[in-house]
Amino acid sequence: MFEVFQSEKNNKFYFNLKAKNGQIILSSQGYADKGGAMNGIESCKKNAPDDSKFERKTAANGKFHFNLKAGNGQIIGSSQMYASEAGMENGIDSVKNNAPDAEVKEVAAE
Repeated sequence: MFEVFQSEKNNKFYFNLKAKNGQIILSSQGYADKGGAMNGIESCKKNAPDDSKFERKTAANGKFHFNLKAGNGQIIGSSQMYASEAGMENGIDSVKNNAPDAEVKEVAAE
C-alpha cells in the first residue's frame, strides 16, 4: 500500500510504500504538492517491475540500500538500510511485487 502524507515540518508531500506487514520498503522525496506525490506513485508503479530501474548501493558503514529510478534517471524512492545484500534484494523483490497493484491511501501528517 502507498501512503501519502504531508509533513508538518516542511509542508511537503511524501509517500511510503509499505509491505503487507506494515514495514516501509520505499520512501519518496518531498513534493511541493499532492499532485507531485501522486505522479511519483504512478512512476513507481510503472518502473517497479523493471530490474534495471533499481540502483543498488553500499553505504560507507557497509549497509546496503537501493533507489528506484524513473526513465529519466531521477530517483523516485529510496529504501531503508539493510544489514545484508540478501536483505536488500528481498526489499527490491518486495517493491517489484507490491508496487504495481498497490492501493493509495492518504494518512495524517507525520
